[in-house]
Amino acid sequence: MYQGKSVVLASQSPRRKQLLEQAGIPFEVKVVETAETFPPDMPVPEVPLHIARQKAAAVTALCTENDIIIAADTVVVLDNIIIGKPKDRDDAIRILTALGGRTHLVITGVVIKQGSREYAFSKTTEVHFKPLTHAQVVYYIDHYKPYDKAGAYAIQEWIGAVGIDRIDGCFYNVMGLPVSRVVEELGKWNGNGAGTGGKM
Repeated sequence: MYQGKSVVLASQSPRRKQLLEQAGIPFEVKVVETAETFPPDMPVPEVPLHIARQKAAAVTALCTENDIIIAADTVVVLDNIIIGKPKDRDDAIRILTALGGRTHLVITGVVIKQGSREYAFSKTTEVHFKPLTHAQVVYYIDHYKPYDKAGAYAIQEWIGAVGIDRIDGCFYNVMGLPVSRVVEELGKWNGNGAGTGGKM
């Protein structure tokens, strides 16, 4: 319970679960598979928030009026193009090679919802990779198999330690949840109330 209410995480991501646990927020996981689609003309920065709303809406039927739902979606963006999860080993190598020596954006959209009440925001972090050798890319892909990760990497793994030399923004946002902002908004939720929506 979180100040008299139950918190529901609408995600199976082990990284998001880990971050909420680290923040000391008791929660349970409830997930309904969603298509995660978006209009083709939707501006890229709005996409993760749109998908997070889909996830929150899908889980609503499994929750009570007392449940506070937290849903999130994270996208990796290079040259204003969303880089999804790799299809296979060759695709993972291609993606990670393209990120080498470049700055990309990681945008997470978060929706906090209880009944008809909703607060939504997005957070952007800039991540810069040093130039990566082919050997580094292949080693990481073959040893860590990041096929379930957008951008074909996880910042907390080996490739982040050896390849990322600069970030501008929230580190945990790159992991999948800007957890300090979530904690802040939950505090407002249980206090004087949060707003109806917003972005950061």
